[in-house]
This record gives sequence, C-alpha cells and structure tokens, in this order.
Amino acid sequence: MHALLQALEEDQGEFTTWRRHMHRHPETAFEEKGTAAYIAGLLRGWGYDVVEGVGRTGVVASLKAGTGDRAVALRADTDALPIHEMNDCAHRSSVAGKSHMCGHDGHSAMLLGAAKHLARTRNFNGVVRLIFQPAEEIMGGAVAMIDDGLFERFPFDAIFGMHNMPGLEQGKIYFTSGPVMAAVDNWEIVLTGRGSHGSMPERSLDPIVAGASLVLALQTIVSRNVHPKDSAVVTVGAFNAGEAPNVIPQSATLRVNVRSAKPETRKFVLERIRAIVAAQSECYGLTHTITEGYPGAVLVNDPRETARCAAIAKRLLGDDNVVDDGPTFMGSEDFAFFARHRPGTYCFIGNGDTPMVHHPQYDFDDRNLPVGAAYWVAVAEDYLR
Repeated sequence: MHALLQALEEDQGEFTTWRRHMHRHPETAFEEKGTAAYIAGLLRGWGYDVVEGVGRTGVVASLKAGTGDRAVALRADTDALPIHEMNDCAHRSSVAGKSHMCGHDGHSAMLLGAAKHLARTRNFNGVVRLIFQPAEEIMGGAVAMIDDGLFERFPFDAIFGMHNMPGLEQGKIYFTSGPVMAAVDNWEIVLTGRGSHGSMPERSLDPIVAGASLVLALQTIVSRNVHPKDSAVVTVGAFNAGEAPNVIPQSATLRVNVRSAKPETRKFVLERIRAIVAAQSECYGLTHTITEGYPGAVLVNDPRETARCAAIAKRLLGDDNVVDDGPTFMGSEDFAFFARHRPGTYCFIGNGDTPMVHHPQYDFDDRNLPVGAAYWVAVAEDYLR
C-alpha cells in the first residue's frame, strides 16, 4: 500500500466523524451557513486563510508553502437535497425533508481530510486553494462564486473535482477525457388562455388541451430532430393546471428539464423548444411565457489534465484501481462552469452496489474517505512540485 494512502487510512475515524456530522445536519442550496461555519472552523484550526460567504454561502481556504507562485484548486460541494431520508442509521438526517442523498457530505469530508494532511506536511511549493461550493444541486453555486470574483480574488492555474457514483466499483477512481457530463436546463412554460365553465368549452381557450398537445410535441425533438448518435433528453416533469373538474382554468404551467451532451446539441434543442412552444400556443389561440433557469453547460474534461490525474491515481492506488476510459453520464454538474475558465478534470470514485444518488436510501460509503483524501493530496503535491 502506498505510504500516503496508509497514513490517511489511519485517520479514517476522524474523517467519518466529520462526514456523519454534516450528514446529520443537511442544508439545501444557499442555506449552507451551518455547514460552511463547521468547515471554516476546522480549516482555520489547521492554519488556512479562510474566507466565508463567497457566492453567498461558499468557503475558500488557501494555504501557501515554499516560494512557488503556482496555485491549484480542489473543489467539493456542500449542499443537500430536499429529500426525506429513509435510512435507519445513527447518523441519519435530523432535518425532516432534507438529506445528503448525493454524497456532498462525503465530498466535503474527503477534501477536509486532504486539507488536514496538507497543512501538517506542507510537502508542496505554491498555493493550495480549497473550494467548498454551495448550491450544486440547483446549478447555481459555481456561477455565484464566479460572479463574486472567485478567479480574481483567489487566482489558480487549474481546478479539479470528484463525485462518488453508485454502480461503479467501490474505491476505484474513474477518468474520462473530453465531454463527461451533460448540460442541464430547467425551464418553466406558462400557457395562458381563457377560462370557462366546464360545460361551456366553446367559450374557453383551453390551456390544458394545449398543454397536453405541447407535452407530446416536445417528445419529437429527441426522437425526430436529434441525430441518433447524439444524446439529449427532454422531460416534462411537472404539469400544473386547474383544481376542479368543472372548471377550465385560465393557465397551465409546465416545467421542463433538458439534458444535452454537446454544446451544439444543447443550442439546437433549446431553439426547437422555443419554436414548438410558440407554434403550439398560436395554434390554440393562447399566449405563452418561458422562464429560463440557470443556463446549462456541458462538463468537458481537459485531456492533458485528465491523463495527468489518471497517472497520479495509478501511482497512488495501483493500475487495477484506476479506470482511465471511464463512463459518461447524462447527469449534470456545475463544475462545468469552472472548467470553462481553467483547465482541470472531474473524476468519479465508485460507491459500490448502493442505491443511486438522489434515492432516499442512498448513503456515502465511508471507506472512500481516505481514498479520496489521498488522491486530493497527491494531485496537489504533484501539481505544486
């Protein structure tokens, strides 16, 4: 076993304590004040220069060693999900309707483990930036930190991220060069017609009928407009209209989730949605509004940095525990916005045969804590040699 991994495995109990504390006290997007304070307190105790409130509830910690002027950033996410946990364990969520069902508690604990080791050994020459990012689940935290001057206030040359993934072999790290995760766009469409009594449909402009037709029309984008070799998903996840069976409502609201694996595919799909909504509205004599959420971005891993990090992981864990032709996912990550500005790579650590992330019985595998922490230390030390 590599000496670095062995050293961090000796601290697994402490890492687990941090992880389970955050698991018991989940906070959703842009509410992570307690989590941020907990993380910041640990980091200050180890000698980091810590700034809170970056991008509202984000934390950036910096540590300098030697005389080097290069800087590397390591990023973890901190927010939980609005999901009621269904696990029966001692560290289960203490907050009804909120839980760490995506493993961000584990991501933060792995980075904290690396932070403590780096502060203790200082076996690097330059600046380590640790980014604890809020609001990943709503694709808003990275943009908020960037808008708050992340790159100007805390300069760095490259940035790296990691996510656990159920279904991948526990403890192995997976790397994929190029596009690895899809862009996500969440839109709200409101169709406005004219309400009427249910017995007098001729006096109405029925938004329910128009909305039902729109749901079906949107399904043709992927099935008939996107090339079969490309990947895209258009999902109508909510359709809200009316409350009584004898009332034709004035309006209907559709919430649409779009995933796309290439920037050009994303642009095309969104244009088609706009065109179809406009045409369907006109066809039924309705008006419409579209409210676009945070703009999506495809997560693209830098080929050079991906190859470099895979080699680092192989030296640390052995060739059998590293996969450098890893999978791609239609899930999304706002790390993509960081990767647009700085080179880096986003890898996955296997969580084993567990319920999928966002499932109410998911839980992060604590055996991954020293593995992930060791990887972060190895990346920082290699980059800042």
